[in-house]
Amino acid sequence: MDIKMPSVGESIESGLIGKWLKKEGERVQSGDALCEIETEKITTEIYAEKEGILHILVKEGSEVKVGQTIAQLEELPSGKMEQEPSASIKEEEEKEEKTVLEPQKELIEPVKKEEEEEKASVEAPLRRPGRITKEEALQLMEEEKEEKEEAKEVEAFALGPQEKRKPLSPIRKKIAQRLLEAHIGTAHLTTFNEVDMSTVLELRKNYGKRFEEKYGVKLGLMSFFVRAVVEALKKIPEVGARIEEDELVYPSTLDLGIAVATEKGLIVPVIRSAENLSFAQIEKTIQELAIKARGGKITLEDIEGGVFTITNGGVFGSMLSTPILNPPQSGILGMHAIKERPVAINGKVEIRPVMYLALTYDHRVIDGKEAVSFLVLVKEFIEQPASVLLEV
Repeated sequence: MDIKMPSVGESIESGLIGKWLKKEGERVQSGDALCEIETEKITTEIYAEKEGILHILVKEGSEVKVGQTIAQLEELPSGKMEQEPSASIKEEEEKEEKTVLEPQKELIEPVKKEEEEEKASVEAPLRRPGRITKEEALQLMEEEKEEKEEAKEVEAFALGPQEKRKPLSPIRKKIAQRLLEAHIGTAHLTTFNEVDMSTVLELRKNYGKRFEEKYGVKLGLMSFFVRAVVEALKKIPEVGARIEEDELVYPSTLDLGIAVATEKGLIVPVIRSAENLSFAQIEKTIQELAIKARGGKITLEDIEGGVFTITNGGVFGSMLSTPILNPPQSGILGMHAIKERPVAINGKVEIRPVMYLALTYDHRVIDGKEAVSFLVLVKEFIEQPASVLLEV
């Protein structure tokens, strides 16, 4: 049975064999993951459709076209376990064992005679000119070995540390291409603000446990920011628009991308119709997408589309950054680490948990006034989430 490179999307014509999860000649069961396939957009796995013996045809790191055979599965007879070795194989093994255990007499005599002659030559006080003893030969061999090792050390020292080279994976190539396109092809600009996280943190502290018990998912920060962005996009729809040739396209639904860091690189799965989701539904969707992304189970449908992206560099300790756009989107919100800072409240200095926010936007689509107003709305919604919940 041939195992072929599957089609994972209309725009994807090839992929890379990232890693074989089973070995050559290994017996696999139906449903076992055989290998990881890396494409320019996602990493996916190929599974065995039947039980059998795997025969690998394409090595790791090789690029393959959609439909190309990468391995074969040797099917086993139904209901049978691994077959016992055939009688001919057993006879051959017994024959080899007998040959090893029963040395022939005629092979012993010459060896014995040679040992006696060698002993006599070593013990003799005189030897013919040009000949060396066994001990001298062994000593010379040891000296040559030491000289070779010293030469290798000298060569390694002269060359110094060697560079390591590794080919770019399809995903990394695509990321590099898209980032360069975003940098060159947009009029990107970033505006900043700060937000007092006291109210949100207090809500999580007071209701987090009850929320998790009721909905089976933790109440995180991201759901608050998703709701805040949704409300801000309703008031300033230009931030969710995109350019297509000579037109501005306004989306019919608010599909928000959430940046997720994985071992393969940054992936942005999309929360569909976020404007229709509750806090619990948002948190569950984020959790499901994050698990799929980090486990290499994300699909092309999970990452397509999106009108706006939210990224949280704060989970890695980032204090402030300028997030880069995710074309063709016109805006991206950057969250950062929460730090206690002195803040003036009603003429008094108080210590409050503060987060810096950054909004990068395409100035071709969004004017400065709209961008700043959008970020202020997000700030207000986070500092006063009751206004979002009560829709006032």
